[in-house]
Parts: sequence; C-alpha cells; structure tokens
Amino acid sequence: MTRHLLIAGAAFAVLGLAACGPKTDETKGAATPAEQAATPDANPAATVPTPADETKADVFVAKAAASDMFEIDAAKLAAKRSTNPDVKAFAGKMEKAHAKSTEALKAAIAASGAALTPPAMLPEDLQGKLDDLTKADAKDFDKAYADGQVDAHQAALNLMQRYAQDGDTAAIKAFAAATAPTVQEHLNMAEGLKNGFDTGKDVAKAEEKVADAKAKLAEEKAKE
Repeated sequence: MTRHLLIAGAAFAVLGLAACGPKTDETKGAATPAEQAATPDANPAATVPTPADETKADVFVAKAAASDMFEIDAAKLAAKRSTNPDVKAFAGKMEKAHAKSTEALKAAIAASGAALTPPAMLPEDLQGKLDDLTKADAKDFDKAYADGQVDAHQAALNLMQRYAQDGDTAAIKAFAAATAPTVQEHLNMAEGLKNGFDTGKDVAKAEEKVADAKAKLAEEKAKE
C-alpha cells in the first residue's frame, strides 16, 4: 500500500513540474499586430490589386486611358478587316467617341491640377486581346470583335461608375460621372451587335447575299 502511495505521489510531482515549466512554441501566443504586418500573406493572390484601387486618380486615369486606346485600335482594325456593314458602322462610332473621351480625360486631369500623365502604350492584358483579334480568322473576326466590345465596355462602365461614386479627385470624378452614360450607351450597342451574331443574323445576311448572287448569275445566263 505504501509503495502505491509513493508511486502516485511521484506521478503528481512530475505533472506539477510540467505545468510550471517553460511553455512550448505552441503556447507562445498569437503574433503581435506588428509581427502580423511584417509577415507575407501565404496566398499570393491576396497581393493582387483590388477594384478599390480604382478609386485612386492615378489608377483610374491609367485604366480609362488604356480603355480608350484599346477601343480606338480595335475600331481601326475592324474598319480594315470586317466585311459586315453593321460592324464597320459601330467601329466608326467607337473610334470617334473614344478619341473624344480621351481629350475629355486630358482636360479633366488639367482641371484637377494633378500631376498625372495618361499612358502612351496599352497594358499587357489589352495588348494581348488586340493581338488575338488581329490573328482571328476572317470568318470569326466580326463575332470576336463584337464579343470583345461587350466585355470591354462592361469593364469601362464598371470603372466609370466606381470612380464617379468613390473617386478621390473632384474634376476627374466629374469626368467619370459624365462619361458613364455614354459608355452605357456603347455597351447597349455592343450587346445588340453581339446578339445579332449569336442569333444567326449574320448567317442569314450571308445566305441572302449568296442567293442574290446566284439569282443574278442565273439572269445573266438566261440572257445569253
């Protein structure tokens, strides 16, 4: 019995020493705010700029100017490559409208007094889209252009509306608010153009042209 009591007492003594001993790494506690700030995020995606950056004048100006450049370059490409009169007409409107908004953006920057300079070259993502459009097969070009115009104008509309709501520079904010309705109009036009291809409107027109050509050929042969 005495032996059992001695063993039990020794066990309690060991447990007591463990409880009083130095804490392990696991119990050192959470990192302090300073340590947390100095620790890189484990998820690299978390460092990607968020849409909130678009409320800053420099980010907005860069994106708005790039959007205009892309629209103008894509419109010029459509004027050269498209054989669809609807696409050509839309492209002509886009080239003129975005040249106008480019000048309006420059005027807003000047009025703001901010030391901001719009970019002179397209960013990599938009240049890649323009390159893809350039390399598109002739039979796929018109639809590819229309699809891209919907995406581009939706992105531009989001940009304008966000800055008009939360932008940090009054004159540029006013530009965004004034430009947003025009971009919405362009988006509606682009969607109409895209829907025409999606519903087979372009195919019907092509078939109609072929039928007319065959009819004219038949008439000429009949006259012979």
